[in-house]
Amino acid sequence: MRTTENRGRYDRSKLRHPSDLTEEWSLIEPLIPPGRRGGRKREVDLRAVVDGVTYVLSTGCQWQYLPTDLRPKRTVHDYFCRWDSDGTLRKIHDTLYAKCREQAGREASPTAGVISSQSVKSAEKGGLASIRTVMTRAC
Repeated sequence: MRTTENRGRYDRSKLRHPSDLTEEWSLIEPLIPPGRRGGRKREVDLRAVVDGVTYVLSTGCQWQYLPTDLRPKRTVHDYFCRWDSDGTLRKIHDTLYAKCREQAGREASPTAGVISSQSVKSAEKGGLASIRTVMTRAC
């Protein structure tokens, strides 16, 4: 919670980008899979890659507009696709979500949910048949 006592923890004005990681990195680092066996040793700074991914996800910008002070867009996008397909992004999300709830004094997973009557009505009418599928390049 943002109180006057811990306001400094949430101050992101001194970071290069507001989406850059601070103490979150210590939670995320163990979840990232090790480099592949054989071949060259991984030379990429994974924290910079995660900073690039969080920048794109938080700003909604296109990959080609990733700032030049972050890792190259191709590197960040390749890691994003790899981590999306192997479930790493899901693990990162779940870990950070549970930590946020814990800091707020709640249980790690919610025990109740809310469904609006409008969303239920629209789901009954259309369902999956009303969703258009679009051909996109797979990651």
